Amino acid sequence: MRNPEQTIGKMIDKLKTSYIAYVDADGFPITKAMLQPREREGIKTFWFSTNTSSNKVKCFRQNNKASIYFVDRRFFRGVSLVGTVEVLETQEAKERIWQMGDTMYYKKGVTDPDYCVLKFTATKGRYYSNFKSEDFEI
Repeated sequence: MRNPEQTIGKMIDKLKTSYIAYVDADGFPITKAMLQPREREGIKTFWFSTNTSSNKVKCFRQNNKASIYFVDRRFFRGVSLVGTVEVLETQEAKERIWQMGDTMYYKKGVTDPDYCVLKFTATKGRYYSNFKSEDFEI
């Protein structure tokens, strides 16, 4: 892959769903489907919205190790990124990724205490395409 940021970034931008994995209190991996990231900075930093009361937030507060996965089913290719998650509850972070229509999920609006931001920062990745995988550092 000549330019991982461009190749993977273009793929991610076309997808509607992503997957986030975390470690539960018993040490087992859990994977959850998420909407696509609200923002991304290259393929290093991703911003997601979620409920503060969710199990994943509880787990991230205990263990911030995570991975996110994006799959393009049409072309049978995907990328797994490994890194850490910060749970952000600042007004600045919430306003940064707030979108019109979010009151469907967070009834009290941008100040809803059950609304927070997950900031994922990748350290490395693995890309799969054309029946082969390729590891890369970020």
